[in-house]
Amino acid sequence: MNKITDKFNRPMRDLRISVTDRCNFRCTYCMPKEVYGEAYRFLPKEELLNFDEIERITKLFANLGVSKLRITGGEPLVRKNIEILISRLSKIKGIKDIAMTTNGYLLKEKVNILKSSGLNRLTVSLDAIDNETFQKMSDQKFDVNKVLDAIDYANNNGFKQIKINAVVKKGTNEHAIIDLISHFKNTDNIVRFIEYMDVGNINGWNKDDVLSLKDIIAIIENKFELSKVEPNYVGEVANRYRFKNGTGEIGIISSVSKPFCHSCTRSRITMDGKFVTCLFANEGLDLRKPIRDDLTDTEILKIISDAWMIRDDRYSEIRNNLNNTSNKKKKIEMFQLGG
Repeated sequence: MNKITDKFNRPMRDLRISVTDRCNFRCTYCMPKEVYGEAYRFLPKEELLNFDEIERITKLFANLGVSKLRITGGEPLVRKNIEILISRLSKIKGIKDIAMTTNGYLLKEKVNILKSSGLNRLTVSLDAIDNETFQKMSDQKFDVNKVLDAIDYANNNGFKQIKINAVVKKGTNEHAIIDLISHFKNTDNIVRFIEYMDVGNINGWNKDDVLSLKDIIAIIENKFELSKVEPNYVGEVANRYRFKNGTGEIGIISSVSKPFCHSCTRSRITMDGKFVTCLFANEGLDLRKPIRDDLTDTEILKIISDAWMIRDDRYSEIRNNLNNTSNKKKKIEMFQLGG
């Protein structure tokens, strides 16, 4: 193994793999329906990385120090035979943990096969537990109870602790904060509230729509007493809190109001093979072409290493200092990166 660090001495430990650009939801902050409607043309199958290519890329990243994987999308469960890919990735030397982020709507039918294939952890994106807000955020007429049922089923079939990620947008779903906590408080699941972020360009992000860590804490502490908890590990993205009565934990991911660029160890691969070093990146480095051009592992390792070692990304830390032109430069969209 040849571990590498970037310009700020940040190692590469995590790899997020987007396996599809398709999704059955149309969340307004990620894939708004007015852009990604029925006429939108998603990537054809031949432009997606196939499982052999994903496995090869993962082996190369493991050789550079990656030990944790997260399977994302789009919605990863719409990728056919995703459990086969997970099984193959779980056997790669150096990979110690595989997680998946899903909206949960297709989860129940896949829980058992995902577990037996080697998936270690689940994160479910769930912005509200009342149907009106859930449907408003996802912009689909789906029943939230199908997601809640899938979470319960997963809890009882190998995934005892699931992270529930909720994007909080001011004026849209503040009330869901207490609803989500109340629903999951006496379980092993951890609800994590995410500040509304300016990933990509199409979601019309405005800082005035951000409910900050401080705001979220204030809402919670109107009903529950919290105490701060130390991170589980260096680079953990969520600010951790426990309820003082000892019945559970929450997290808050504060990329806007309290950035964590200084400890970011995450690398990303888009569904079409772009290597991306920051969630807010304008572009990625194409790895699909050198793979399909039959470059050797040594040659591709050098491409990856060189890109990471010149990495100086810290967008969230300098966001407020950027001029309007810099802020409006075209960025890779959320559904291509998987968050």
